[in-house]
Amino acid sequence: MTRFDQASLATHFRDLNLAGRLLLPNAWDAASARIFEEAGFPAIGTTSAGIAYARGLGDGQRIGREAMVREIASVVAACERPITADIEAGYGPAPADVAETIDAVLDVGAVGVNLEDNTAGMGEAPLFSVADQARRIAAARSAAEQRGIPLVINARTDTFLLGLGADLDERIAMTVVRGQAYLEAGADLVFVPLLVDPDGVRRLVDAIDGPISLMALPGAPAAEVLFAAGARRVSLGQMAMLATLGTLRDIAKELRDTGTWTSIERSFYGFGEAEALFARRT
Repeated sequence: MTRFDQASLATHFRDLNLAGRLLLPNAWDAASARIFEEAGFPAIGTTSAGIAYARGLGDGQRIGREAMVREIASVVAACERPITADIEAGYGPAPADVAETIDAVLDVGAVGVNLEDNTAGMGEAPLFSVADQARRIAAARSAAEQRGIPLVINARTDTFLLGLGADLDERIAMTVVRGQAYLEAGADLVFVPLLVDPDGVRRLVDAIDGPISLMALPGAPAAEVLFAAGARRVSLGQMAMLATLGTLRDIAKELRDTGTWTSIERSFYGFGEAEALFARRT
């Protein structure tokens, strides 16, 4: 991929986010990425949790930068659509660490990132301070600008995920402060996982006065409801990967208990289909 091609993909991905109502599936390997691409999604994200689980690790930066970038590279290589990479908290606490990670994912062709403010054990507090995270986001933006790539930065805040604040009002207020600071530092969207209540989404969108993205959860309202409440983008995160694990659990249980495989037959992806899915890349 040339720098021009990558910049064009990044611009296209930015346009998709600006237009809104973007449904973004998240892949954990080349196979899942190709399934999502074949389904017709205009862009694909990676899921750091899904990638970690598939390699026998827990979530939360238990995969290092080099290993994660290799997995992102395999997804980019498998697809023609824009790929946005989940880089967790940037694989280091300093702005320079984040910039190094941005350079690495740009090297393999990604055109967007999720960058979270969860310290993942790198600090005493559960979240980086607003000022520190703003500097980390600014470093990501600067690294991309130096490469001439209009990288889409989805700045994740874990205020809702960690249940911070005494109540919903305080949690929303904390999220607004962080979201506005992150947008000012160079982020394109504010990502608020675990927020799926439409009223809460409306309150946050109105208060931040900027684009927010959300993550689907079992039992959450349909994407159209979240878009109507003001969300710009809704992603799957690790949910598709977890559903796949659930299917494998059912297959394993049936095979162990009865020696039959109707669970496989219900969702079997044919040999010919699989060969055709990957023929373009061989």
